Amino acid sequence: MRLTCPNCGERDIREFSYQGAASMLDRPDPEAGPAAWHAYLHLRDNPAGVTRDLWHHGCGCGAWLVVTRDTVTHAVHAVELVEARDAG
Repeated sequence: MRLTCPNCGERDIREFSYQGAASMLDRPDPEAGPAAWHAYLHLRDNPAGVTRDLWHHGCGCGAWLVVTRDTVTHAVHAVELVEARDAG
C-alpha cells in the first residue's frame, strides 16, 4: 500500500505508522465525567469498509495525517494534514 503525503508526495506505507482511529482527535472536555473518558480511552470500533485513521509520517516529514481508506479493498480515498482538518 502507498500513501500520498501532502508534503512529500506518494510514499511506501513503511514510512508511516498507524496511530488509530481519527476520532481520537476529538478528545472529551477535561471536565467530562468518567464515562466519557472511559469511552474515549478504551472503547474502539473495528469496522470493515471505509475508515478515517490517524497516521504519522515518521520516516518522512513528521506530519500527522488523517487517511480515509477502505479496510476491505485497501483503497486509499483521501489523505489530509491534521492541521488542515482542524483549520477547516
